[in-house]
Amino acid sequence: MRVIATERPWHNWAGNQACRPAAILRASTEAALVDAVCRAADEGRNVRAVGAGHSFTPLVCTDGYLLDLGDYGRVLSHDPEAGTVTVQAGIPLWRLSAELAERGLALENMGDIAYQSIAGATSTATHGTGARFGNLSSRVVGLGLVTGDGTVIECSPTVHPDVLDGARVGLGALGVLSTVTVQCVPAFNLHAIEEPMRVDDVMANLDQLVEGNDHFEFFWVPNTGWALTKRNRRTTDPVAALPRWRSWRDQVLYDNVGFGLMCRIGRWRNDLIPAVARRLPSAGRTEYTDVSYKVFASPRLVHFYEMEYAIPAEALPEAFGRVRELVRRLGVNLSFPVEVRMTAADDIPLSTAYGRDTAYVAVHVYRGTPYDEYFQGVESVMDDYDGRPHWGKLHFQTASSLASRYPRWDEFQALRARLDPTGVFTTPYLERVLGPTPANR
Repeated sequence: MRVIATERPWHNWAGNQACRPAAILRASTEAALVDAVCRAADEGRNVRAVGAGHSFTPLVCTDGYLLDLGDYGRVLSHDPEAGTVTVQAGIPLWRLSAELAERGLALENMGDIAYQSIAGATSTATHGTGARFGNLSSRVVGLGLVTGDGTVIECSPTVHPDVLDGARVGLGALGVLSTVTVQCVPAFNLHAIEEPMRVDDVMANLDQLVEGNDHFEFFWVPNTGWALTKRNRRTTDPVAALPRWRSWRDQVLYDNVGFGLMCRIGRWRNDLIPAVARRLPSAGRTEYTDVSYKVFASPRLVHFYEMEYAIPAEALPEAFGRVRELVRRLGVNLSFPVEVRMTAADDIPLSTAYGRDTAYVAVHVYRGTPYDEYFQGVESVMDDYDGRPHWGKLHFQTASSLASRYPRWDEFQALRARLDPTGVFTTPYLERVLGPTPANR
C-alpha cells in the first residue's frame, strides 16, 4: 500500500464535493485493503474507498483514510462455462468491457457513462435502460468484502448469501469491496437509431417505444417540444459503425465541445439558452450497428451536477408531465436535457428498483450553476410517487425519509450492525442517509 498524499484535498469528478483526508492510500493487493481497514480501526478513524469519484454526493468523503482503488483493477478469473468473470473492485467499466469482449462476453446492460469503477457502480445501483433488464448490481453473483475488523468474507449465492444480497448495493457501508464476480452474457451487437421526436409523441407512444426496443431512453430538451430519443435493438447483424470522423464529430465535437460551449455561454447569458437549445434536435436521424458497450456508453467531457429519481414505471407519464410543468413555472432556462430511462425490478435491499419495474427521471445542470430550487422542486414531485434517489446523485433526503421507501431497510441495518459495529466505514453523510451505526446511537 502506498501513501500517495497526506492532508491533500480530494475532489470528485464533478468538482462539487471535496474533502481533506488524513491520507490518501493506494492499494494494489487485497492485503493492502485489509491493512488500510485495520489501520483505520486501530487509530479510531474511518476509511472510505474511492474508484473514479463519479458520485455527485459526498459518498466517499472522509477526514480519515481515503482508499484509492486506481491500481486495483485486474481481471482475476473467467469461468467460460458459467459465463462469469471475477475482477478486482477498482476496474473501470470501460476496461472491463474491453476485457470481456476479448473473452467473447459482455455486460448485459450498461449506463451511458463507463468511467466508474465496478465497485462504485454496483454499490450505488447504477443502471442503464431496458424494461427487461436489471441494473448492474443485479448481475453480481459473488464478491469479496473486507469488513470492519479486517476480515475478508467471500460471498456467493450459497456462502454468506445474506452478505452478498446486501453488499450488491451497499454504499460502502458494509465494508470495502475487494472482488466482484459478474454474470455476463455472450458478446452482442446493438442496432441503434438516434433521432429527435416531438416529446408529446414520445409520451403518447411510450409503451410501444419501450416494449418494441430492447433499450429505449429519451432526453427532453427543456423549454422546447422536442426530445432526443435512443432506440437500441440486440442483433446478430455485423458491425456497421459510424465512420470515425462522424463519430468524432457527433460525440466529441457536437455533444461535448459544442454542448460545453453552449453551457458556458448559458451560465454567462442565461437568456441565450433557449435559442441554442432549439438547435439541439436539428442533428437529424442517426442509424448504425456496433458492439454493445460502444453503443451503450458515450464520452462525457462536460462536467455537470445531477439528481435522479426512481419511481414506479406506471407513474412516469404523470410525474414527467409535472416536471415539465415545474420547469415552465420556475421560468428557468436549462442547458441540460431531462433524461428518462427504464429498468426491470430486482430484489436487492437498497436497490432503487427493489420490488418494482422502474422509471428513472434525471435532471442536470452545468457545473457551477445553482440547482437547489430546481432539484428540490423535482424531488418534491418524486416524493409523491415514493421516489428513491440514486445513491450516487444529489438529493435532499435523510434516513428518516428514506427508510419507509425500502421494504428491507431493517435487514440492511442489521447487516451493517454486524459487519461494521464500530462505524469504521461511517461518515457524517452516511449517517445522514442511513442513520448512525450502533456505536454512535
